[in-house]
Amino acid sequence: VGTSPCQPLTEVCLSLAAHTLICFSCSDASSNWACLKPVKCGENENHCVTTYVGMGIGECSKSGQSISKGCSPICPSAGINLGIAAASVYCCDSFLCNISGSSNVKASYAVLALGILVSFVYVLRAQE
Repeated sequence: VGTSPCQPLTEVCLSLAAHTLICFSCSDASSNWACLKPVKCGENENHCVTTYVGMGIGECSKSGQSISKGCSPICPSAGINLGIAAASVYCCDSFLCNISGSSNVKASYAVLALGILVSFVYVLRAQE
């Protein structure tokens, strides 16, 4: 039995009519463009979740990132940014709301520079 090219669109329309949540889904993708597959969530899954983990600085962080998306029964929003490593979990509860790559928490030059500056100040004060 073959599937029609219109089948995903039909499932989306039927899910909207049944008030079923639809989220984007992927696992361990290196780019947000690889995370645009819509899936119908289960009856007890009321949230869409995006998990982002990245290593590196600025443009160098693109190769060391992992993005996962899907449905979840809980909403575990959290984030941490250590300058050269970052992780975040973004959660929402509307139709295809997890489209972004949770890029609001990424490794940045500013956080890295601040960490280095604080380290230098600590070392200089310890020598006094």
